[in-house]
Amino acid sequence: MKQTKWIQPHEVLALVQSHMKIVVGMVACEPQLFLSQLHTIATRLKAVTILNCLPLQSHPFLSDAQYASTFTIHSLFLSKPLREAYVHGNIRYIPNHLHQAGVKWLSTHQPDIFIGAASMPNTEGKISLSLSNVYEKRMLKAAKIVVLEVNPNYPFTNGDCIVDMNEVDYLVKTQYPVVELKDEPINEKDREIGAFIAPLVPNGACLQLGIGGIPNAVAHALKNKKDLGVHTEMLTNGMLELYQAGAITNLQKHLHKGKIVCTFIAGNKALYDFVHQNPNIMMMDAHYVNNPDIIKQNPNQISINSTIEVDLTGQCCSESIGAKPFSGTGGQSDTATGAVKSEGGKSFITLHSTTLIKDAISGQMQEISKIVPFLKPGAVVSLSRNDVDYVVTEYGVAYLRGMDTRHRAHRLIAIAHPKFRQGLLEEAKKYNIV
Repeated sequence: MKQTKWIQPHEVLALVQSHMKIVVGMVACEPQLFLSQLHTIATRLKAVTILNCLPLQSHPFLSDAQYASTFTIHSLFLSKPLREAYVHGNIRYIPNHLHQAGVKWLSTHQPDIFIGAASMPNTEGKISLSLSNVYEKRMLKAAKIVVLEVNPNYPFTNGDCIVDMNEVDYLVKTQYPVVELKDEPINEKDREIGAFIAPLVPNGACLQLGIGGIPNAVAHALKNKKDLGVHTEMLTNGMLELYQAGAITNLQKHLHKGKIVCTFIAGNKALYDFVHQNPNIMMMDAHYVNNPDIIKQNPNQISINSTIEVDLTGQCCSESIGAKPFSGTGGQSDTATGAVKSEGGKSFITLHSTTLIKDAISGQMQEISKIVPFLKPGAVVSLSRNDVDYVVTEYGVAYLRGMDTRHRAHRLIAIAHPKFRQGLLEEAKKYNIV
């Protein structure tokens, strides 16, 4: 190992030049030190592009409007910091299915710098990309310059996320805490949805769970299941609880039997401690983990995701509120289509039947249905009606597989909030849906 690999934070900033394309690690593997200082060199830069995905923290280069003319952010999945900065006009969302995100970006771009957070090198000179390998190793191999912020607080995970010291140009030692993703509280509606789904998940099923109160409630409802497996985009606190309860053994999987397979990890310290040097955790490239043709190889694959609104034919908008961007497609289509291709597999799209919005005229909060005759103008279809399997609200389960549009509408109306059902039926008749 050359001593020159170890550099100081200001030396990393000196590497950044105008017109560069910089790719950063995602979620908990954002390079916090680099990003927190990036705005300090804005005056000497022009037209720098930052590619990120689901950032959990905001930094001045992103949040402060004065830097919008210097830094353009390309993102594969929007999060709260990006939504808050969207008004600055420099946030660009890249539509994608997550298993293709890194591959497609690299087909038209080359990163000048890749920088992410990682584990400390082990005694063999190996470094783990730790908590995310959605695109990180792929970008690392393609970048002209590779920098890792290595940190003793980051777990050393296994899989194809391990790199050799000679694949890295520069290392910066840091000690900031790993960002934790706190669980959303589980409310009564979430519990009811979890209770509807649990009986439909057989013992020995293989799980994928998304983010939020509903997936957490589903995990809680599955604690009495036996021999569950995990092949998931994101490894969550809820899955750790299922493992600790004895529900997850991974013994019925056909692919990577005995192993939990994921592409990124986000949760609390207990989860990070669990995955550290755990030989039964395999963190793999999203191009593999989220590939529907890989997912389908596990029988009884179960995909559980949330959506914003569903129309009466089954179209799901999961990433925008009308034309207003909110998140991203992520792996929803990947995991949903992979699950329905699996022998005995099932895909569940979940949502509360209603939500509250502020009336534009009165300013008062009003309750609206999230099952709608038509999606809002400008709404993005995240999951095609052709790929929807089960839709679940706190009022029940609508099984849409193989159903014509008339039957779909009736089944979706039946799980809408009771006070909106008659109105939905009248709209469905008006537009000849039923």
